[in-house]
Amino acid sequence: MAPSFDEHTADDPLGRAAGKARSVDGDGRPVLGVDTEVVLDGELLGKPAGAGEAAAMLGRLAGRAHEVVSGLCLRTPEWEELHTSSTLVTFRALSEDAIAAYVDSGEWEGRAGAYAIQGLGAGLVERVDGDYLNVVGLPGALLLTVLEHRRLLDGE
Repeated sequence: MAPSFDEHTADDPLGRAAGKARSVDGDGRPVLGVDTEVVLDGELLGKPAGAGEAAAMLGRLAGRAHEVVSGLCLRTPEWEELHTSSTLVTFRALSEDAIAAYVDSGEWEGRAGAYAIQGLGAGLVERVDGDYLNVVGLPGALLLTVLEHRRLLDGE
């Protein structure tokens, strides 16, 4: 079920993740909300509005490290867990042609920071320090830790 939460009403990924999870009726089952943002030098790089903005973002990220921060909210009617996860991603140096080719692929559309590491965007990246799945958009290690803590995994 898709959340009925307006992402523009919260200022950070934790607030947006909580808003998403709280807007869904899980009918007694756990509900997960996640939101991810890209931060470069303290500045939020959101979803680019067009190809020119995507190219500019990628140019700023080229040859540099940035942070990918996710907020996670796992909730039931009885409890709620709120957590964040951060991963450091370093882009390789990128030529204008490499940036143009990636922008032409259209993969940047709807993506914070103008890239998707799980697709062609993997070719932009030199190094990932932390949870790769966090960069994809779901902080997997954090989610598993919360599930284990709440004894929601099979065998627990």
